[in-house]
Amino acid sequence: MGDAKLTGLDGKVAVVTGAGRMRSIGRPIAVDLAAAGCKIVLTGTGRDPSRYPDDEKAAGWGDIGSVLEEVEAAGSEGLAVVSDVRDPAAIEALADQTLERFGRVDFVINNAGAARGEDRKAVTEVDIDVWRNVLETNLVGTFLMSRTFGQRLIAQDEGGVIINMSSIAGKALPPNASAYSSSKAGIQALTACMAQEVGKHGIRVNAICPGIIDTFRMDDIGRGETWDKLIKTRIPLQRPGQGSDISAMTLFLCSDQGSWLTGQSINVDGGTVVQH
Repeated sequence: MGDAKLTGLDGKVAVVTGAGRMRSIGRPIAVDLAAAGCKIVLTGTGRDPSRYPDDEKAAGWGDIGSVLEEVEAAGSEGLAVVSDVRDPAAIEALADQTLERFGRVDFVINNAGAARGEDRKAVTEVDIDVWRNVLETNLVGTFLMSRTFGQRLIAQDEGGVIINMSSIAGKALPPNASAYSSSKAGIQALTACMAQEVGKHGIRVNAICPGIIDTFRMDDIGRGETWDKLIKTRIPLQRPGQGSDISAMTLFLCSDQGSWLTGQSINVDGGTVVQH
């Protein structure tokens, strides 16, 4: 009683997918877990540096390699793996590499997601292949990671945590975002179902539903008058979220202090959406 410090993180092994962007959610999750004492497995898609945004190019950014350096600077051990969450064989290989390197897995953070783009159209106009890519990356990728690593956690028989990155779009269900919203609503359903299945093994499964987070994903909106108006009209707390806001919730859900939470899809959005 009386000690507010998060416990149960030191010495654990965490897998964080989609962790290679400089302005992102995955990067602070990985680095903050490392600072809390976790060993970290990072994944990214192996982006071509020519496609990096200008600020990453200017910083000499190296995708998951740069995040690995930050993990090690935080005093932890890490492993960076180029992987594709849409590929079952790649995920099996990732699980094998994780156990070979660290001997166990404790936390699985399913953060990889499809970038905003041509999917932001009306249902009658969105390209079929674009729709499929969003669903394959966001929903099927989360399923495949949860299935494979869930099997490893059950076999390990020491509990564990799976956190799926959803979105408030999976609750608000806005127009011109059917692929994205469907994938995120599906993640929430997957989370609720799996939590009831694996609870008897001491495994907790939750989803985080970020709101408007100031990362590269929002660069198509730009920064300036349009951005400022969006923040003031959409977010009661009058500021955009930061990756650190999502990282803080992630660490809590992984900690001993979050040990009686499972099957939940938790909004972290400054009050934008109040649906539960």
